Amino acid sequence: MNENKVAAMFDFLFKKEHRVETLIFEYMDTLKLIQESFLDAINACLEDEDHKCEDFEFLITQTHKHESRADDIRDEINNLMYSKALIPDSRGDIMRLIESIDMIPHFFERILFIMQTQRVSIPDFLVLDVKDLIRISLESCDLLSKQMALHLKQKLGIRSLLSIIDTNESHCDHIERRIITKIFDSDLDPFVKLQLKELIITMGGISDQADRVSKQINIISMKRRV
Repeated sequence: MNENKVAAMFDFLFKKEHRVETLIFEYMDTLKLIQESFLDAINACLEDEDHKCEDFEFLITQTHKHESRADDIRDEINNLMYSKALIPDSRGDIMRLIESIDMIPHFFERILFIMQTQRVSIPDFLVLDVKDLIRISLESCDLLSKQMALHLKQKLGIRSLLSIIDTNESHCDHIERRIITKIFDSDLDPFVKLQLKELIITMGGISDQADRVSKQINIISMKRRV
């Protein structure tokens, strides 16, 4: 193979790799939009004293709209991966990482689905705890986005963010257990208790998944340095 062909091949691969990186940043930006719509939907119910949640349906639609965009970006990333945009080891790591990150919006979707279809409303005595659980969980998602950016730019700081996300996950586990204890210590209908338990466990899944992805990013980053 002559030098011109070799140069053309590397230029082609570089452009594909750059496109993958750009798409990953786009995906993380879209994940942020999903988070914001999800939080607005949750707050529409938590802060509604009459529990009518009048804007809830609209905000769910907005969340689904952003999720669909994230799915399109994920599919484009996978298509580039299958076209061998990166070396095999890196390609596998990135594909598994995107699949893991993509579980997070599915938790958002599941939570809103439970509230929408089962008509679950959060009792007043749980509102503050639920707000804390959601706030800390979404903080971990924000930190995860920063961690991903550091990985793509090959910068330091991944392990320190890993530590914060891990601490947040432990904090969320504690809040989750506290909420479930309050639910079953209450005088609520037994069926409502089970509905709320399912909802809270699903909310707790956000921080659990963010922690898993954070550890995955850290491992991939260490592999690259070896």
